[in-house]
Parts: sequence; structure tokens; C-alpha cells
Amino acid sequence: MAKPSENMPLADLVGGLLSDVTGLLRKEIDLAKAEASEKLAAVLSGVEILLIGTILAIGAIGVLLSAVVSGVAALLVAQGFSEPVASALAAIIVSVIIGFIAWIMIRRGLAAFRRSNLALGRTTTSLRRDVQTVKDKL
Repeated sequence: MAKPSENMPLADLVGGLLSDVTGLLRKEIDLAKAEASEKLAAVLSGVEILLIGTILAIGAIGVLLSAVVSGVAALLVAQGFSEPVASALAAIIVSVIIGFIAWIMIRRGLAAFRRSNLALGRTTTSLRRDVQTVKDKL
């Protein structure tokens, strides 16, 4: 910013101030874009974990319910359960285990959302300084 001179007309001083404020606002907008981009990357990381957990839960239910239920049912039949009761009990046991794993993964994904602070702190602080500077100049 040019140093104000006692000989400069008021219009030139105001024009210079407006030019400086405009440049400052452009820089602040660039800072806000950069900071928002950083925050978005952090959020997307949490979304990735959440989606992986969800996909694993769905895939695990499909695959494990077809393979593991049969194995658990066979073990229960060997322990003396009737085949229909063993199949039903095996399905419940496997569903509870897979549901617990899915719950853990989803919880971790949601925790990543909570950890990432989405406020644009640096931009807010910088804007406050800029507003104060402009007030001081007026």
C-alpha cells in the first residue's frame, strides 16, 4: 500500500484504499478455498473409511452367511441339535458377529468426522485482522 501523502487528493486516497481492500479480499478468498480444500480432504477420508466398513459389512454378511452358517450348523448338529434349530442358531450367531464388526467400522468412520474440525479457522482469523486493519485506516 502506498504511503498517504498530505498532498494527495481524497479521491486518490480512497481509490488506493479500495484497491488495497480488493486485493486483500482476493487473497482471503484464495486462502478460504485452500483451507476448504484441506477440510474436504479430511472429510473424504472419513467417508472412505465409512464406505469401506459398509461394503465389508454387506459383503461379509453375504459371503459368510452362505459359508460359515453351514459350518456352524454342522458343528451344532454334531453337538446334538436338530438340523433346523442348528441352521437357525448358526445364522443368528454369524449375523451377530458380522453386525458387531460392521458396527466397529461404521463407528470408526463417524469418529473421523468428529475429529476433523470443519471450521475455517485461519481464514476467519485473517479476515478479522483485515477488517480491523481497514477500520484503523479509516
